[in-house]
Amino acid sequence: MHAELILDARNATGESPVWSAAEQALYWVDIPAKRLHRWSAADGQSQSWLAPQMLGCIARSSDGGWIAGMQSGLFHLHPQADGQLSSRLLCEVEHARPGMRFNDGRCDRQGRFWAGSMLLDMAAAAPVGAMYRYSASQDEPLNAQLSGFIVPNGLAFSPDGRTMYLSDSHPSVQAIWTFDYDIDSGKPHNRQLFVDMREHPGRPDGAAVDADGCYWICGNDAGQIHRFTPDGRLDRSLTVPVKKPTMCAFGGRNLDTLYVASIRPDGIDLADQPLAGGVFALNPGVTGLEEPHFND
Repeated sequence: MHAELILDARNATGESPVWSAAEQALYWVDIPAKRLHRWSAADGQSQSWLAPQMLGCIARSSDGGWIAGMQSGLFHLHPQADGQLSSRLLCEVEHARPGMRFNDGRCDRQGRFWAGSMLLDMAAAAPVGAMYRYSASQDEPLNAQLSGFIVPNGLAFSPDGRTMYLSDSHPSVQAIWTFDYDIDSGKPHNRQLFVDMREHPGRPDGAAVDADGCYWICGNDAGQIHRFTPDGRLDRSLTVPVKKPTMCAFGGRNLDTLYVASIRPDGIDLADQPLAGGVFALNPGVTGLEEPHFND
């Protein structure tokens, strides 16, 4: 299946693509560049805004802005005409160690924001990453809900919101789990192995769930995006012309396009993947679900 390049973005680490149905536009972040990007499907034009810290993950806020997991906590962001992102701290985080940031994240079906933390130095392989849940109504500090991860990733929720998916993409783990998710309290429990990604090409990175309840996850290092059925069976794999796809998201007028962000590695020969760091579009043959807004 042909992957169409929609933007030769050359992102160092393109992540967290989110489709805006109201704008018919795709947003995503470049983590180390501290930038939020936007691409318009109508005219193919793109623009970006600079954040005060590294941006790990984003979700749309109901007021038209964004909630974001950055380095020191969760922030409310608004793009400004001068190319900057105005930021307001929502909640600080006390990381397990210095040198950490937020990584993958999104809202559950009820509009609570989840984000995972990781060490900037992946080579340390320390299981100090954690998953945090935030809602505007909570009055307690930001506390870890799940812990013991190296690089938490692949967060997604089933169409009914009662299953939570989560992976650890570190080479020493490469596992995807499911949790039973209490939609009233926002608490995951009953963790079970969903897929051992050591049996499939690529490390498990960012993910999305389609309208059929199947789980799509990027196979980082393998240039593939895999679709798993709810019972953990590999249904199909799509290919992109880069080795490190990071996260996929459904978009387009009918939510039938799968957009994929990617990494442009530094310091290596990219002759075999000149489009690394680009953003791609695929026709997966299924439709997705609109991402919930943060319920603020």
